Amino acid sequence: MKLRLPKFPAYATPLDKLGWWTLRFGCVAVLVFLLLPILVIIPLSFSSSSFLVYPITGWSLRWYQNLFTSPEWGRAARNSFIIAPAATVIATTLGTLAAVGLARANFAFKGMLMSLLIAPMVVPVVVVGVSTYIFFANLGLSDSYMALIMVHAALGAPFVVTTVLATLQGFNQNLVRASLSLGAGPFETFFRITLPVIAPGVISGALFAFATSFDEVVVVLFLAGPDQVTLPRQMFTGIRENISPTIAAVATLLIIFTTALLGTLEWLRGRRR
Repeated sequence: MKLRLPKFPAYATPLDKLGWWTLRFGCVAVLVFLLLPILVIIPLSFSSSSFLVYPITGWSLRWYQNLFTSPEWGRAARNSFIIAPAATVIATTLGTLAAVGLARANFAFKGMLMSLLIAPMVVPVVVVGVSTYIFFANLGLSDSYMALIMVHAALGAPFVVTTVLATLQGFNQNLVRASLSLGAGPFETFFRITLPVIAPGVISGALFAFATSFDEVVVVLFLAGPDQVTLPRQMFTGIRENISPTIAAVATLLIIFTTALLGTLEWLRGRRR
């Protein structure tokens, strides 16, 4: 297989070519720097050693077996797949409706309302954890699925609002007017005209909201009880108390899962183009 060199314009100087290669080399170096610490954990998940050490003395699937047979890890995985999808549904529904409303209406303090909606993206998560703990503790809901789902939905909704608003920038509002003029109601127009057009943005926002909820650990530290421990919380506890290669097995599966999510997002972005 021949290496295909880039074709530079006729007016490109040697300095331009050097800059081009320097930029590419720098991008590859940064990518390797960011990915290498993540990728080195994958071989450790197949190690037969009871410690996270290199060089690997032997290979085994014992840590994956321990992951799938351990009651603690099983409960944590079940909680993550209960809380994250529920929070995603709420965040996607409310975020989509808010984005559609903001895109269609012009009113005073619209910018302030938008700032409030995306505030969970910029407020430190520790502040969110402390404030929500105080709020739900007074209601007696600090150790409940409801509190976790509501807070995770609030953390994920800004991603839905921003992605759907970006999709609506190119939406032709004449389609809505035409549908209404032909006798369709607002709900029928939304589900048959608006939603199919903005679906890539909605799905992208939903995936971001799901990833945010699935990866969240700080709020869970404040709000979760023993029965609401999630995978990130279980990993945090394992790292703090007893470092086991089972954590490497969980991390490997999460890397694969996250890569699949990013691949889906890239595919949706291609469809949108």
